[in-house]
Amino acid sequence: MAELHKYSGAGNDFVVLDGRAEDVSAFRDTACIAALCDRKTGFRAADGRIGADGLMILTDDPDQDFRMEYYNSDGSGGMMCGNGGRCITAFADALGIRPADGRVLHFSAADGVHTGEILSRAGDCKVVRLRMIDVRTFYPALDGWFVDTGTRHFVRFVPDAEAVDVEKEGFRARWDPVFAPVGANANFVSVDADGTLRVRTFEKGVEAETLACGTGITAAAVAAALEYGGISPEPPAASSPFSTLRQQNPGAGRSADADFAALKSPARKTPSAGETLRYDIQARIARLNVEFRVGDGCFTEVYLTGPADEIR
Repeated sequence: MAELHKYSGAGNDFVVLDGRAEDVSAFRDTACIAALCDRKTGFRAADGRIGADGLMILTDDPDQDFRMEYYNSDGSGGMMCGNGGRCITAFADALGIRPADGRVLHFSAADGVHTGEILSRAGDCKVVRLRMIDVRTFYPALDGWFVDTGTRHFVRFVPDAEAVDVEKEGFRARWDPVFAPVGANANFVSVDADGTLRVRTFEKGVEAETLACGTGITAAAVAAALEYGGISPEPPAASSPFSTLRQQNPGAGRSADADFAALKSPARKTPSAGETLRYDIQARIARLNVEFRVGDGCFTEVYLTGPADEIR
């Protein structure tokens, strides 16, 4: 029987197992995944924590260092998980898997190939820099933005993310007909005075708020670039790769709440092609950062950096 491990990425936790040398097909069963992730009766880590937000299996890949299989706690799969990507990179490192290129681990996931780099180690705690896929699908939706970062996300800017009833508002947005039939995760973002993005996420598949969501945090940063631009004392730029999108949708993606958040935030400018933007993110219990380069109507070289801890 495969040995089960528990990892946490900024509070987003996962049951993780090595599927390279054993038959782990039983762990792909929806009922098995749901049972292991159950918060009352599921897998108990050595520290007493029960259940998880999802399950991951590390398997062989003929072209990469390994493959990541990710499943939500309800057994659904077929999407990327940013916190999971950092955790499985840390897990691969713990298993002794070393980068074929001698520098960073390359692995395949549902949305394509990613890289993971261990920036630091302190016992069971590691800081991992994960390369996400390029972001090419984004547009104004409802009173916010739809952004696909390997998983579908809706992002709404609010005056104070801490004051939002995420269970209620997140459920409503997650099931809104505009995102049917697949649905979307719902993120609520406020901007601190120093430009830090404060993010809370309602995750589909978990059907509840999680302590962090890596793809949602990435989507929040991309939406911030679309909504506000980069942090700068300079006046707003006259044009950018996204100016046409904004002109065609005047005020789209904005709300009174977003305008209020902008008033509380540092001056911003519309990003220019070739510019690299970096956002500090405060999730529920951890701090992360996202950086990317502004392309011609897209975002490339997208990196998510944050903690990945083994729980034992």
